[in-house]
Amino acid sequence: MSGNGASGTHAEKRPNDQLTSWFVRSGWSKGELARQVNRRARQLGAHHISTDTSRVRRWLDGEQPREPIPRILSELFSERFGTVVAIEDLGLRTAHQSPSVSGVDLPWAGPQTVALLSEFSRSDLMLARRGFLGTSLALSAGPALIEPMQRWLVPVPGTEPRESAPAGRRAPRLSEPEVGLLEATTVMFRQWDAQCGGGLRRKAVVGQLHEVTDLLQEPHPAPIMKRLFKVAAELAELAGWMSYDVGLQPTAQKYFVLALHAAKEAGDKPLGSYILSNMSRQMIHLGRPEDALELIHLAQYGSRDCATPRTQAMLYAMEARAYANMGQPSRCKRAVRMAEDTYSDVGLGGEPEPDWIRFFSEAELNGENSHSYRDLAYVAGRSPMYASLAEPVMERAVELFEKDDEHQRSYALNLIGMATVHLLQREPEQAAHMAGRALDVARKVRSERVNTRLRKTVDTAARAYGDVAEIVRLTDHLAAQLPEAAEAV
Repeated sequence: MSGNGASGTHAEKRPNDQLTSWFVRSGWSKGELARQVNRRARQLGAHHISTDTSRVRRWLDGEQPREPIPRILSELFSERFGTVVAIEDLGLRTAHQSPSVSGVDLPWAGPQTVALLSEFSRSDLMLARRGFLGTSLALSAGPALIEPMQRWLVPVPGTEPRESAPAGRRAPRLSEPEVGLLEATTVMFRQWDAQCGGGLRRKAVVGQLHEVTDLLQEPHPAPIMKRLFKVAAELAELAGWMSYDVGLQPTAQKYFVLALHAAKEAGDKPLGSYILSNMSRQMIHLGRPEDALELIHLAQYGSRDCATPRTQAMLYAMEARAYANMGQPSRCKRAVRMAEDTYSDVGLGGEPEPDWIRFFSEAELNGENSHSYRDLAYVAGRSPMYASLAEPVMERAVELFEKDDEHQRSYALNLIGMATVHLLQREPEQAAHMAGRALDVARKVRSERVNTRLRKTVDTAARAYGDVAEIVRLTDHLAAQLPEAAEAV
């Protein structure tokens, strides 16, 4: 019965040891997993799905469920463990999907990039529910992600954007002011995201991206086409970043991949390196620091001869984050020093910088480096030595962000980071103070990433210091004031 997500196969089944292993480690009961599957299916609009404990038992015994069950299970376990749990990791099979909506190994060619951007943005506007487009999207990691991204640097002959008006038809012309307006609108969207979080204007960005892909399907002179591809790349990156911020991880990864393809068509290697850095940040968030490091090294190699010092410093800072999460302190510290040394060259050459890197200020540099030390402390078993290294750098970041009205989400994240450092140093009162300040900012920012980190930090504090008055008050205040998880809009 399709209503139960069964495959309908009557072949001899073997117990699914892979799925059983993940299920046992999750701590869920069969009934709880069934309820979560049904809840997620309703969010997808798959109202025919009605799973129960007996159906879960059959999956564990080897029955292969139909779509969208495998992808729902993949995302549920990925969220549970904070890392990518692919369908194959669960011992499940999935139906073949077209390249436009599954996987990241896509053709590196202009017309296909435009078509995929158009189809994906349209599907997102129509169907997006918690990271699924219909039932066909899943996260990629490991070689399945890294190897296709390595082709970003491979020259593709014959793909230079060019004018291609059909015979007897005059090519429509976008004026310089019209293209400039599209570029200015992208800057405005980026400012809104920094101020208000990814939840407020995500669909507006996706809609603008879809409009730009319509323009890319019309003939224009080559210089205009390159500028349009650059706008498309920046909008797709921003749509990916906003999706990441509100917790839509598969959707975010897909936009990042498409943004990288558009950046290649625009011939903008520094922009491509920035997109790869955001993909790296997502991999760190998902517990895949080795993948994050591969992506950062690819970004550094691809932009080594053209990126500004600000961009290079940002890449070194992300390299440090990856090494920290891999538990490699000496390499982490070296990358931190390289980030600091390179940032000292910012502005010396007088070269203009793109708006997308403007966010990487002295505050952001300190914030990233302090988080690297903080992450080292956790990986090293809550080491007080690394926490003490993080504290002054984090304090400087908080001090600078407090004066920055534009980057409120970053301010909140660094306040939370400061709270975690105080917890590592066994200072619950100071941790409660910083988390309380973060809560005041979080209420103004629609960022599920901020909300999740704040809830996790306060929960950690409550478990360790549940008898401290400041922690008790903070826990009660959080429950009353922090909004529930935001829907992607």
